[in-house]
Amino acid sequence: MSVPAATPPASPPAAGGPGRLKPLGSVVVVVGVIAVAIAVASYVTPKAAPTAGEPGQMSPTEVAQAEPVAVQNVTRTIVYSLDGTGGARNLTYVTAGAGLEQQAEVTTPWSATVERTAPAGEAEFASLAVQSAGPGGLTCRITVDGTVVAEKSVSGEGAQLSCSA
Repeated sequence: MSVPAATPPASPPAAGGPGRLKPLGSVVVVVGVIAVAIAVASYVTPKAAPTAGEPGQMSPTEVAQAEPVAVQNVTRTIVYSLDGTGGARNLTYVTAGAGLEQQAEVTTPWSATVERTAPAGEAEFASLAVQSAGPGGLTCRITVDGTVVAEKSVSGEGAQLSCSA
C-alpha cells in the first residue's frame, strides 16, 4: 500500500487578498460614517406632528371653528425732504405701495409726503436717492411719524446722496 503524499502546508493569503480580515481602522471609519448619517437624518427629518387627542392640541373641528386672528394695520406718514443750494437731479424715492417716484430735476428745498398702511409691527422701508446739481451742499432727511430716521449730507457738484431707513 502506498502512503499518500503529504500536501504542502497552506501559505497565508497575500496582503489584501480574499480571506484576509480588514484592519480595525476601516471598521471604525465605517461605524463613524453610519453614526454621522443617522445624526444628520434625525436632525433633518421633521418631527411627527402630535395627534389631535394629545393634550394641548385642537381637533380639526375645533380648528375650523376657531376665529381668525385679526391683523391690525397702521398708517404711517413718511416725509422725504431735501435741503441745500444749487438744486438736485435724478431724484428717486419710495412711494405708497412700495412704488418708485423719479424726478429729473428739483429745486431745493424740496419735500414729499407719503402715507403708507401696513400691518402693525412690520418694518417700513423708505429710501431717497439724489445727485447734487450745484457746487453747494445737499442734505436728505427721512422722517416717519415725525421722528427723523435717516439724515445725510454731501457737498460738491455731481455728488451722490442716499438716505434709507
